[in-house]
Amino acid sequence: MTISPMCHYCGCREIPLIKEFIAEHEAITDLAGDAVRALDAGDREGARTLVERMAVLLLAHWSGEERGLFAVMRENEEYTAYVDALAAEHRELAAFLARLDLGSDAQRAEFVRAVDELHDHIAKEEDGLFPASLTELTGEQWNRSFDAWRAVHAR
Repeated sequence: MTISPMCHYCGCREIPLIKEFIAEHEAITDLAGDAVRALDAGDREGARTLVERMAVLLLAHWSGEERGLFAVMRENEEYTAYVDALAAEHRELAAFLARLDLGSDAQRAEFVRAVDELHDHIAKEEDGLFPASLTELTGEQWNRSFDAWRAVHAR
């Protein structure tokens, strides 16, 4: 299934869970951008700290998405492949960040590319999956999704 990009005016951003996801996206991309700027300035240690903070936020964010919204969207097989691809991107970035060596010129360049890919990934969620969820999910499914997000973030 291909989900066409949608505008930011469909109303999904008014859903409390989507607001939380978007706030997390913004915090994560802020850290990623700060890390890239630190690398540009030659501050590898500062970048490393920022990447570590970003990784912690990403893991919680992904867990909340996958246990909640992704799980309920998979209940409609029309979305399964799309959601599975997003989850695979989560795994790929997690594995990359776990082995990231900012002392390596090649790895630093790869990190900058990974940040660009992260922005693309977020667009797939915010402009594709989130608007689709607005029309797809029932109230009960929203409740389960938000409950899963809350459970992850209560830790």
